[in-house]
Amino acid sequence: MHGESGAVTHVIFGWDPLWVSTILFIVTYAVIVTERVNRAIVSLLGAGLMITTGILNQEMAVRGVDFNTLGLLTGMMVIVAITRRCGVFQFVAVWSAKKVQARPWGILVMLSIVTAVFSALLDNVTTVLLIAPVTLLITEELKVNPYPFLFAEIFASNIGGTATLIGDPPNIMIGSAVGLSFNDFVVNLAPITPLILVLTLIIIYFIWGRSMRASPENRRRVMDFNELEAITDVRLLKQSLAVLALVILGFVMAHPLHLEPATIAMFGAALLLLLSNLPNNAEEQSENVHHTFGEVEWVTIFFFVGLFIVVHGIEHAGLLNILADKVLQLTGGDMTNTALAILWVSAVASAIVDNIPFVATMIPMINAMAPTFGGADALMPLWWSLALGACLGGNGSLIGASANLIVAGFAERAGHRIRFLPFMFMAFPLMLMSIVIASGYVLLRFL
Repeated sequence: MHGESGAVTHVIFGWDPLWVSTILFIVTYAVIVTERVNRAIVSLLGAGLMITTGILNQEMAVRGVDFNTLGLLTGMMVIVAITRRCGVFQFVAVWSAKKVQARPWGILVMLSIVTAVFSALLDNVTTVLLIAPVTLLITEELKVNPYPFLFAEIFASNIGGTATLIGDPPNIMIGSAVGLSFNDFVVNLAPITPLILVLTLIIIYFIWGRSMRASPENRRRVMDFNELEAITDVRLLKQSLAVLALVILGFVMAHPLHLEPATIAMFGAALLLLLSNLPNNAEEQSENVHHTFGEVEWVTIFFFVGLFIVVHGIEHAGLLNILADKVLQLTGGDMTNTALAILWVSAVASAIVDNIPFVATMIPMINAMAPTFGGADALMPLWWSLALGACLGGNGSLIGASANLIVAGFAERAGHRIRFLPFMFMAFPLMLMSIVIASGYVLLRFL
């Protein structure tokens, strides 16, 4: 077994690297699904075992980590942590709740639309970091169960995130691996997302919407919220919106500027940190920066670090090439069959495992198919199928996408635990409906 550097990999006891890595991979995911141990601990232990058993050395493990994705997430989390202080997201959420006279179903629809739009422009992890706390506040005032609201927002965040390069981390990874621009994603994937969102909301209405009630005095309490009071710092509001606008412009222009999304997000974060700290003395600056970095979801970041290494271990051991060959055998090397197979397998697999490491496993696998289909350019339908399957499939379970995990974290802190199996029981069939629609779109649009 030869490593990437050409050096022989010495696996412990001389065992077969393919079997050792596959067993580690399966055990890591099985423990994550049980939720008995914090997911970051499990993924880091799995990564450590990939290295200590000799599947990878440390240098290879570091190469397996997608720093573009981590940089983009961290940069956006910092921007959001600062922007949140001025209250603009609470303003939008309260304003939208009042626009529908604080009727529970109307609020659910408005917050879902806000979530989908922000998810396309910011990225879905960032969006739920902002919307989930406000949702919990509004549902508490209305004395209604927050679960249907959070459920709808998880779906809206992943559907909205499907539409753009920066909306969902799988899209970032596919974009940077294949060299696709922000505008490529908007043209090819955005048209189908509104239809999927509308149909999802219709089904949620029949499950929960008809029985949603709030007493007149509770609705009045929400109507009495003054959304302008949410804006606590006008100067910071202007700075934050200016930097956010620059960052989004940067994403749109990234291709001609030859910049990666992580660079743009991190630079934006640094700029906003500078602007928001300029009037403060050294001590206040130090405290502010500590506080801001404290709001980054480090559990999620380290979860990804571990998972990237675990996935890199099975890629390095050759499991993914074997799977790519199996897929081509099953589909007979036919483009339509392969595209639909990738769409459905991505959707179901992304529901079972987090869609980011799943996409990390699929990218080298699809690249390995280029000779069969006549070169890299012929693979475009497969990339769009992967993006649709992974982003929409993330809705199928609580660990399907990072946004879901963040919503679950907020809900748990507020005393409303979202349980794994009850969530999956409702979410998985709804996710499959969106994949049926996506199948039709892929056939009509790309094949």
